[in-house]
Amino acid sequence: MKMRILFGLSVLSGFFVWSIVAYLYVWHGFGAVPLKAALMALMVPHMFRYIGLGFLVPGVVSEKLPVGFAGPAAWGDLIVAFFAAAATLSCAASAPWALAAVWVFNIWGTVDLLNAMYQGPRKLDRLGPGTLGAAFYIPTLVGPGLLVSHVLIFHVLLHAG
Repeated sequence: MKMRILFGLSVLSGFFVWSIVAYLYVWHGFGAVPLKAALMALMVPHMFRYIGLGFLVPGVVSEKLPVGFAGPAAWGDLIVAFFAAAATLSCAASAPWALAAVWVFNIWGTVDLLNAMYQGPRKLDRLGPGTLGAAFYIPTLVGPGLLVSHVLIFHVLLHAG
């Protein structure tokens, strides 16, 4: 089977599994949790997006990984991790600008993730997913879960009180 098909199946499987997890363990609990607590729980995983810096580490990824993909993906994830931390802490402190911080984080984080998901196949097409090395799990496991949580955050924000 072609590597591109296996990679695509891995990404789609990630979306499928994370959607099931979100439906079974998160979706039904929204009504019972205060708004800021729900948002904080959904933002916590995004504080770990610094892991995207692995796209810049030789040995973790192939030296053939295009810098045009690796750089924006890595630095974009790091910025999102800081936005997530700021938004989470602002909710925890009940800052008057907390919801605005969540909106900024969620829009920026979603656009960053969608851009990486769009650019990745375009930049890696002729090199193959093996170019990602150990970072293969970022777009196949981590990315889908983060995108599902962005959708949940938008849902919570749009249906808030």
